[in-house]
Amino acid sequence: MVVELIIFCYIYYEGFIMKKNMVKLVAGATVMLLMATSAEAGYTMKKKVGDVDTKLTLFGFAQLEARGGSGIIDSAKTDAPIEFGAQRVRLGFKYVAGRVRGKVFLDFNQAHDDLQKYTGAAMPSMVKDAFISYVVDPAFVIKAGLIKMPNGMGFTMPGWNLDIAERAFDKQLVLERNTGLMISGRGIGYKGNKVNGFEMGHERPWKGFGYDVMIANQAARSKAVTGETRAGGLSYAVRGMFDYTEKIHAEVSYAVSQNAAGYGKKGNNDYSNINVGLDSNLDDLSLKAEYFNASNIKGVKDWNEQVFTGTAAYFVAPAVEAVAKHIQGSSNRVGVSTGLGNTYLGLNIFLSMPYSDYSRKAKRARNQHKVVLNYIVASGDTTKWNGLGGYKDNAFIAQYQFKF
Repeated sequence: MVVELIIFCYIYYEGFIMKKNMVKLVAGATVMLLMATSAEAGYTMKKKVGDVDTKLTLFGFAQLEARGGSGIIDSAKTDAPIEFGAQRVRLGFKYVAGRVRGKVFLDFNQAHDDLQKYTGAAMPSMVKDAFISYVVDPAFVIKAGLIKMPNGMGFTMPGWNLDIAERAFDKQLVLERNTGLMISGRGIGYKGNKVNGFEMGHERPWKGFGYDVMIANQAARSKAVTGETRAGGLSYAVRGMFDYTEKIHAEVSYAVSQNAAGYGKKGNNDYSNINVGLDSNLDDLSLKAEYFNASNIKGVKDWNEQVFTGTAAYFVAPAVEAVAKHIQGSSNRVGVSTGLGNTYLGLNIFLSMPYSDYSRKAKRARNQHKVVLNYIVASGDTTKWNGLGGYKDNAFIAQYQFKF
């Protein structure tokens, strides 16, 4: 009960600051539902409406961390040896009624007063997901609203299920979240696959082919697209994938955001990228590889960037996982070529062990309570790098994550 009251007070405070009566109403109703839920039932409330079974699930997570090192200090323009903060503080709910699905996901560590009226998202930054979907068939699911565009294998996996403490600089090249319409399918060609209508990436180990096709507003939340856009065009993304249990996942996507320099700008070009991803879970060993080939960043003709990532994670003990991830980027801007490398070395220490095996399900469950320790080594043209993002000097991150 104490936790529920704290959540209620915090959300009500946010609603008061925003001066949105509807936010107050929704926040209060959500917490009342949570208070009515028994501990045995988790954070899910079920109700029968006529002949339709409905379910409301409240969930969230937080990543509290300390950062330091020259790479962090330089980017933050501060001389503090260590900075304490939070990367994500999120709370959301999922709703199920027959074939209908709904999801709202908020990040209280993001701005709630930047409406982004003329940008692709058309919602404040704190709104991460806000969509409805209808499951016609596992091979045909319709989604509408604010959702991750199907571009980038690592990006479309949940932020609490990462191998390292953060997304690396390859994330700068994706089209990010956007408001539009998407059609998806999973597990095509095999029977017995469970598709729930909330899928964004490869959350579960399917068998068969999958796809996503999305049309949306201009991808103004993407770092590769100028954010000051006004009805300057649309964005598109298409992705195909194949899974055979958790041993192999392969996907390819192509994405475009029109007029990436912004509305009415001269010399405006479409931003585009191709992404290829491979993921393999081999019991206590996990391997991932991903590649981006991006063109006309921020609408600048021939500002191109290529990024390759390779990740290896191995459980040295049931509660300790060693991880190494290298990101190598090469950028060509106005005829000047540069390269940057970031290598993450670290440990994931799991504080809760609900399962003893190393299946993908067990690994995801371990991530509910974990400590992440990462040291980042910067290499290459650290003073001349003209690509997007990345650490220009060494840094470290210590993070504690809890999820419910």
